[in-house]
Amino acid sequence: MTSLLIDSAHATAVAIALTDDTLSADLADGCTVSVPLEWYPRLLHATATERSNWRFIGGGQGVHWPDLDEDVSIENMVAGKASAESPRSLQRWLIGRSAQ
Repeated sequence: MTSLLIDSAHATAVAIALTDDTLSADLADGCTVSVPLEWYPRLLHATATERSNWRFIGGGQGVHWPDLDEDVSIENMVAGKASAESPRSLQRWLIGRSAQ
């Protein structure tokens, strides 16, 4: 039996896709990693327009959503690490969104 080992420290994305419940990244090595969108609450609460406005950062080592002030590390996706944003910070962000 063989197994696949991804070097998360050097994971580089070449494409991303979002659904209502999943964030997926196609990696330069041919692998695809998908994680639950609930790991990134700002993306979960975003509109489709906000989710579609993104760009790669760090040569594909991360993704930035300027409308949401959200950055996602490809290394963290590969390693299975969810957003580290505190509930308090997210609550302030949600309140700010509703005030707009």
